[in-house]
Amino acid sequence: MEKKTICGIDEAGRGPVIGPMVVAGVWANEDEEKLLKEMNVRDSKKHTIKRREELSKMIRETFFYNFIVVQPEDIDALRETMSLNELEVHIFAKIGRSMKADVYYLDSADVDEERFGHSFSEKLGFAAEVVSEHEADANYPIVSAASIVAKVERDKKLEEIRKEIEPELGISLGSGYPSDERTRLFIKKWIEKFGDVPPHTRRSWKTVRKIKEDMMQQRFF
Repeated sequence: MEKKTICGIDEAGRGPVIGPMVVAGVWANEDEEKLLKEMNVRDSKKHTIKRREELSKMIRETFFYNFIVVQPEDIDALRETMSLNELEVHIFAKIGRSMKADVYYLDSADVDEERFGHSFSEKLGFAAEVVSEHEADANYPIVSAASIVAKVERDKKLEEIRKEIEPELGISLGSGYPSDERTRLFIKKWIEKFGDVPPHTRRSWKTVRKIKEDMMQQRFF
C-alpha cells in the first residue's frame, strides 16, 4: 500500500509589532514521521535556541520543506482588505501548494478550528484531508517540525533587523512583541529621534497608534 504524504504547517511571528511573520511547511511520508519522533521534535517553544537551530538544520537536510517570509509592510497592506486570520489562511494555503500532500496538519490561528481548516481547504485548490487544531504544534511532530523551521527563520530575520537599527539608538530592540517594554521604548525613542516609526515596524498594529497618542498627549500636558 502506498504511504500517505503528510504536511505540517505553522507560523512564527504572528503577533510582533516589529519584524516579519514566517510560515513554514514540512512534508514527510508516514514512515518518515517516526524520524521526527526519534529526533524528539516538539513545539519550538519547548526547545532552547541552540537545540532549535540544530533541529531546524536536521529537518531541512532530511525532509522537503518550504517557508514564506511575510514582511511588515506586506502585512500592513494586506490587512487593509483582510483580517490577520484570513491573511494567515492565504499564506498557509500557498505553502500547502508547494507540494501535494494527502493530509495537512495545521496549527489553527482562528478560535474556530473548523473554520480555519475549511478556509484552507477552499484555497488549497485540490482535495486533501485537513486537520486543523489549536496547539497542533504540540500534538503532531510534523507541525512541531514546521514550527521549528519557522521560528528559527523568524529569529534569524529579527537578528538582521537588530544589527541594522539598534546601533542608531544604542539600546535594545527587545523581542519585537507589543508586550515587551523594551520594544515599546525603542519605538518611542526612534519616533523622537527620526519623526517616524522604525523600519520593519507594522504600522497597522494598535501598539504603534497607542505610542503615538501617548507621545502627543505628553507634548500638550
